[in-house]
Amino acid sequence: MKKFDLNPMPAPLDSKYVDLLSEVETATVGHFRHWGFMAPDIKPINHSRKIIGTAVTLSLPGQDSTLLHHALSLLRPGDILVIDRLGDQKHACLGGGVALGAVLAGAHGAIIDGMCTDPSELEAYNFPVWARGVSPITTRIYNIGGQLNKPVACGGAIVNPGDIILADENGVLVLPPDEVADVSRMALEKQARGNSNGERMRGGERLGDLSGASKYVLEQA
Repeated sequence: MKKFDLNPMPAPLDSKYVDLLSEVETATVGHFRHWGFMAPDIKPINHSRKIIGTAVTLSLPGQDSTLLHHALSLLRPGDILVIDRLGDQKHACLGGGVALGAVLAGAHGAIIDGMCTDPSELEAYNFPVWARGVSPITTRIYNIGGQLNKPVACGGAIVNPGDIILADENGVLVLPPDEVADVSRMALEKQARGNSNGERMRGGERLGDLSGASKYVLEQA
């Protein structure tokens, strides 16, 4: 058995996915879809950015970031690192040095089921990260092993290499590429209805009437 289990890189990001999702909010999708979302513990670190990109998946054990450093040389514009820390909640695998390497490769960001470090440097490099938190204790090059571009579990969501990631201030959503168009259409239609209802509320109508909630309450009161 080899220490490092490597699959080829997924297809690079197709701009059509960016076009489809550029106006979509994860919280809108959360109104009608309940799967594909990472746990709310995985939060934006020191930013309110939104990113769309192709998942490049890694499984990194404990204190070892050997494979992550190697993966930086494979990243392309539009990639998003999705890192399964295999349960480790102590060692930060990504900080300023890794962020700089990822930025220079054109990566759009990183999602970590675990810790990061150097939040000020991440902000300075304009490299958005979602993680469970910040830790001063870091990984090192221990040559333990890992997996690249295999399915991973990140924040309770299954992520396959090549999945489309939509991450914003509300959370992280994982979408198979063939579902992006339908999800985008439904989300944009809902957002349009929300905007219309907002205008109607400013005109004096009440949310309970618009949503139908007041009708249900009054029928059963």
